[in-house]
Amino acid sequence: MIEDKNTSKTQLSDLGEFGLIDHLTKNFKIQQETTVLGIGDDAAVLDFKQKQCVLTTDLLIEGIHFDLSYVPLKHLGYKAVVVNLSDVYAMNAKATQITVSIAVSNRFPLEALEALYSGIETAAKIYGIDLVGGDTTSSTTGLIISITAVGHANQEELVYRSGAKENDLLVVTGDLGAAYLGLQVLEREKEVFKVNPNSQPDLDQYTYIIERQLKPEARKDIPQLLKALEVKPTSMIDISDGLSSEVIHLCTQSNVGANVYEEKLPLDPTVISTCEEFKLNSTTVALNGGEDYELLFTIRQEDFPKIKANPNLTVIGHITDQDSGIGLVTRANEKIRMTAQGWNPIKE
Repeated sequence: MIEDKNTSKTQLSDLGEFGLIDHLTKNFKIQQETTVLGIGDDAAVLDFKQKQCVLTTDLLIEGIHFDLSYVPLKHLGYKAVVVNLSDVYAMNAKATQITVSIAVSNRFPLEALEALYSGIETAAKIYGIDLVGGDTTSSTTGLIISITAVGHANQEELVYRSGAKENDLLVVTGDLGAAYLGLQVLEREKEVFKVNPNSQPDLDQYTYIIERQLKPEARKDIPQLLKALEVKPTSMIDISDGLSSEVIHLCTQSNVGANVYEEKLPLDPTVISTCEEFKLNSTTVALNGGEDYELLFTIRQEDFPKIKANPNLTVIGHITDQDSGIGLVTRANEKIRMTAQGWNPIKE
């Protein structure tokens, strides 16, 4: 974390735990009618009025999930919220509340946490969610962020990973691979900075892919879009660990196989040009990059006419029987067994 040594810093010990929580959360406003009581008591009170509750948690650890030498704290706060909301939307549910817990070392002054919470507050406003609780504690290993997201849906609206059926179509939102390439650019510039701290990188041509890495957006619009189109997915998962991993998760849970067609993978032009620059295979990047936070889902073939003209959605393949396996059909029309080479959160 780069700090301005000429600016005075406020030590967290000056506020104490409850004073710190009050200070960081004073600007958060309640937006959801399901929030009966937010921050301020021993626990939050939520009322979903007979809907199904959806709950998900993510843990982000400095040095493993983010590098503060090039990740602004405000962006980190925003992204930490978004990656959790993506899991709620992947259930075809509405996200409504979050809790935020952090562990910080003594190198973080109050002003650093204000920047982090500014990003969290921005995400809360944009996605219309309430911050209803959390915890703060000290850390000897840097910054740790744990966010729990809460949402709800009617029972008949929920979509699981386990519902894909043979002959269903595989659909992805948006485009793939950009977040991974944004990370490659940032890592490259970090190494250049180490050699020459006076260097000023020109990153204009990489704006899209860097933004996809530092400030991704969750696809809040997709459950709403599908409902408007009168399409209910048969299965759904968010693309956080890489497309190949998510296809395999979905097929494993549904006891099916799949064919994914290389020529159908949606790639932004910046992804293609940056792959050429880094001498990377764009298909490999699209399959294994991760952190795109798009949605992968399956639909019945009879629903295809409802989605085929939508620019947000791309059919990339179809579901097969389990014995046919999970494969990538190349441009040369050869089927290659798909393996999960994306992000593994417990790999040493």
